[in-house]
Amino acid sequence: MLPALPADRHSLAGTRVEIVHEKTPRGRVRVALFDFDGTLSLIREGWPEVMIPLMVEHLAQTPRAEPRDQLRQRVEEFVMRLNGKQTIYQMIQLAEEIRARGGEPLDPIAYKHEYHEQLLQRIHGRTRGLRDGTLSTESLTVPGSLELLQALADRGLELHLASGTDLMYVKQELEALQLHTFFGGRVYGAIDDYRNFSKKMVIEKLVAELQLGPGELLGFGDGFVEIQEVSRVGGIAVGVASDETHRVGINDWKRHRLIEAGADLIVPDYRDLAPLLDHLALGPARGA
Repeated sequence: MLPALPADRHSLAGTRVEIVHEKTPRGRVRVALFDFDGTLSLIREGWPEVMIPLMVEHLAQTPRAEPRDQLRQRVEEFVMRLNGKQTIYQMIQLAEEIRARGGEPLDPIAYKHEYHEQLLQRIHGRTRGLRDGTLSTESLTVPGSLELLQALADRGLELHLASGTDLMYVKQELEALQLHTFFGGRVYGAIDDYRNFSKKMVIEKLVAELQLGPGELLGFGDGFVEIQEVSRVGGIAVGVASDETHRVGINDWKRHRLIEAGADLIVPDYRDLAPLLDHLALGPARGA
């Protein structure tokens, strides 16, 4: 069931920027934290079309497997519910589902590696095209991403990136998109020792080390976890309800989940950049 939506939500005039909450002070932002896939990068667009069939196939081999259409419905539910966390958590859930149906699961890391092998085959042409110049950064990013990053950097914000995708792949794909210069070494991603990494840990570390107060952290993400955690520490949470397939319009499922997570703003992309920056009261670019 979709969550009840706040009664006072509204959109900035003439834009697709939806204001959900205005509880957080504005004009204080010092640090911006980005999710990667679906928030900036579209290289992995279509990843559920790899993960879900893989999981259904494993579950269909168990002694007490339901019909495939029922398995797919179950898999879709937990895959999307866990989206935003490290990939390994989806594979841990797969192992539990296999065991519940009388099967003997592999180590979840084995399923993660199998998924990555299949996904990398799917996206190989995209990363190759970015590197040889036959595909543009603009075509494989959420519209307006480059302009947003540049605008925030020009205003003196320190930019960080935290992803549930393995750190090795995040760095490779960030560089293929030529966005790595905005973040320097401030890029965080999943590691095999998954208990020692989470977006929550990254956010808490940023708040503690940079002594961030209310409204000083600005977070962008299309997943439940990062929006929930940014909101929890008093940051401004921008939910990116991106339509990754068509690169236009809004994904209603994402929008409802992001509102449920505590998003202060909802955007489909970053095309309405100037009004968004004005609303956040970030001021003019340095030297402007």
